Amino acid sequence: MDFNLSAKTSEYAAKLQAFMDAEIFPAEALYHQQREALIAAGKPHGLPPVVEELKIKARKLGLWNLFLPHYGHELTVTDYATLAEITGWSPEIAPEVINCSAPDTGNMELLDMFGTDDQKKRWLEPLLEGRIRSGFGMTEPDVASSDARNIKTEISRDGDFYVVNGTKCWTTGAMDERCEVLIVMGKTNPDADALHQQSMILVPVNTPGVKVVRNLTVFGYTDQHGHAEVSFTDVRVPVTNLLGAEGEGFALAQARLGPGRIHHCMRAIGMAERALSLMIKRTISRETFGKALVQQGVIQDWIAQARIDIEQARLLVLKAAWMIDTAGAKAARKEIAAIKVAVPKMAERIVDHAIQSYGGAGVSQDTPLAGMYAGIRTLRIVDGPDEVHIRDIARLEIKPYLT
Repeated sequence: MDFNLSAKTSEYAAKLQAFMDAEIFPAEALYHQQREALIAAGKPHGLPPVVEELKIKARKLGLWNLFLPHYGHELTVTDYATLAEITGWSPEIAPEVINCSAPDTGNMELLDMFGTDDQKKRWLEPLLEGRIRSGFGMTEPDVASSDARNIKTEISRDGDFYVVNGTKCWTTGAMDERCEVLIVMGKTNPDADALHQQSMILVPVNTPGVKVVRNLTVFGYTDQHGHAEVSFTDVRVPVTNLLGAEGEGFALAQARLGPGRIHHCMRAIGMAERALSLMIKRTISRETFGKALVQQGVIQDWIAQARIDIEQARLLVLKAAWMIDTAGAKAARKEIAAIKVAVPKMAERIVDHAIQSYGGAGVSQDTPLAGMYAGIRTLRIVDGPDEVHIRDIARLEIKPYLT
């Protein structure tokens, strides 16, 4: 087995790492200052100007839309995984600066795979240019959304229009003033079998009847792009806004979530790597009971176990990415479910130990660790909770014994 990066991946990784060191990390303090100023001005979801400045620099370097293989880079899912890990070291800034942030990445993939020429021109092109943002409306407040068959939002045909009624929550990106379109999943045929009742439709945010009700915080944190509750009341959109065909919503969701879980997990590994680095630096500089913290047995155990866990997790994610590249997301279903369980738990544990090593400073705004912890803990729910993936893994593991 060859564990070396491809020549192309090595080239992009070196360029991206240099950009992170020269531009992203030095901009983090300014980003937070600008966010605080926007919040004080009553614009909690305004974009700090430094982000647009960094986007221009990234694009000039060719660090743009790296996740889509046929838009100039020809990077595989496995290639991009390494780059996603690098951006995970600064998750609030780096993914957006290179136009590789959720939920736009998944939405662009859906439009690329299933969109009509008109849909691509209207929505995909400006998303690829980074001129607009988008949201994805799947989760609902009144049902257990871990089972997508529970979705109650109605999408009813009325002549040349579809009429959307329902409420979504955790619609990431919908609070951002640049958000212009939502991909909404709802039921077009409740009488069909369970996996063919749902469809996806493109809903412009400014359509009458669309109401962004409120932002939902994450452990008290207000995300710049927002996680919104959105209501749809007799929202009429043309039938040409349907994404794919009626009844394909569930299949489209699976196509969207497969590669996206690689992105999430590799960024989480990047966060774990940064947390480990911060922990080591902190414990080298602090002394307790007559010796440096880093010499205490418990700290050394945390550090050693972190390295073991990160390496194991990375190999599992890269295997899942390789399987998607070589056999497709369906064949990699078990591996994709496994990384979605294993990686967030691993990263959460390492970030938690890093916080512990900092003491009170670890839960303050003086380090990125508290924010990282909130994000990582949330990842155990995002794109399906751990328990759903564990159930899928068990079923796939048992299945050969029942045939």
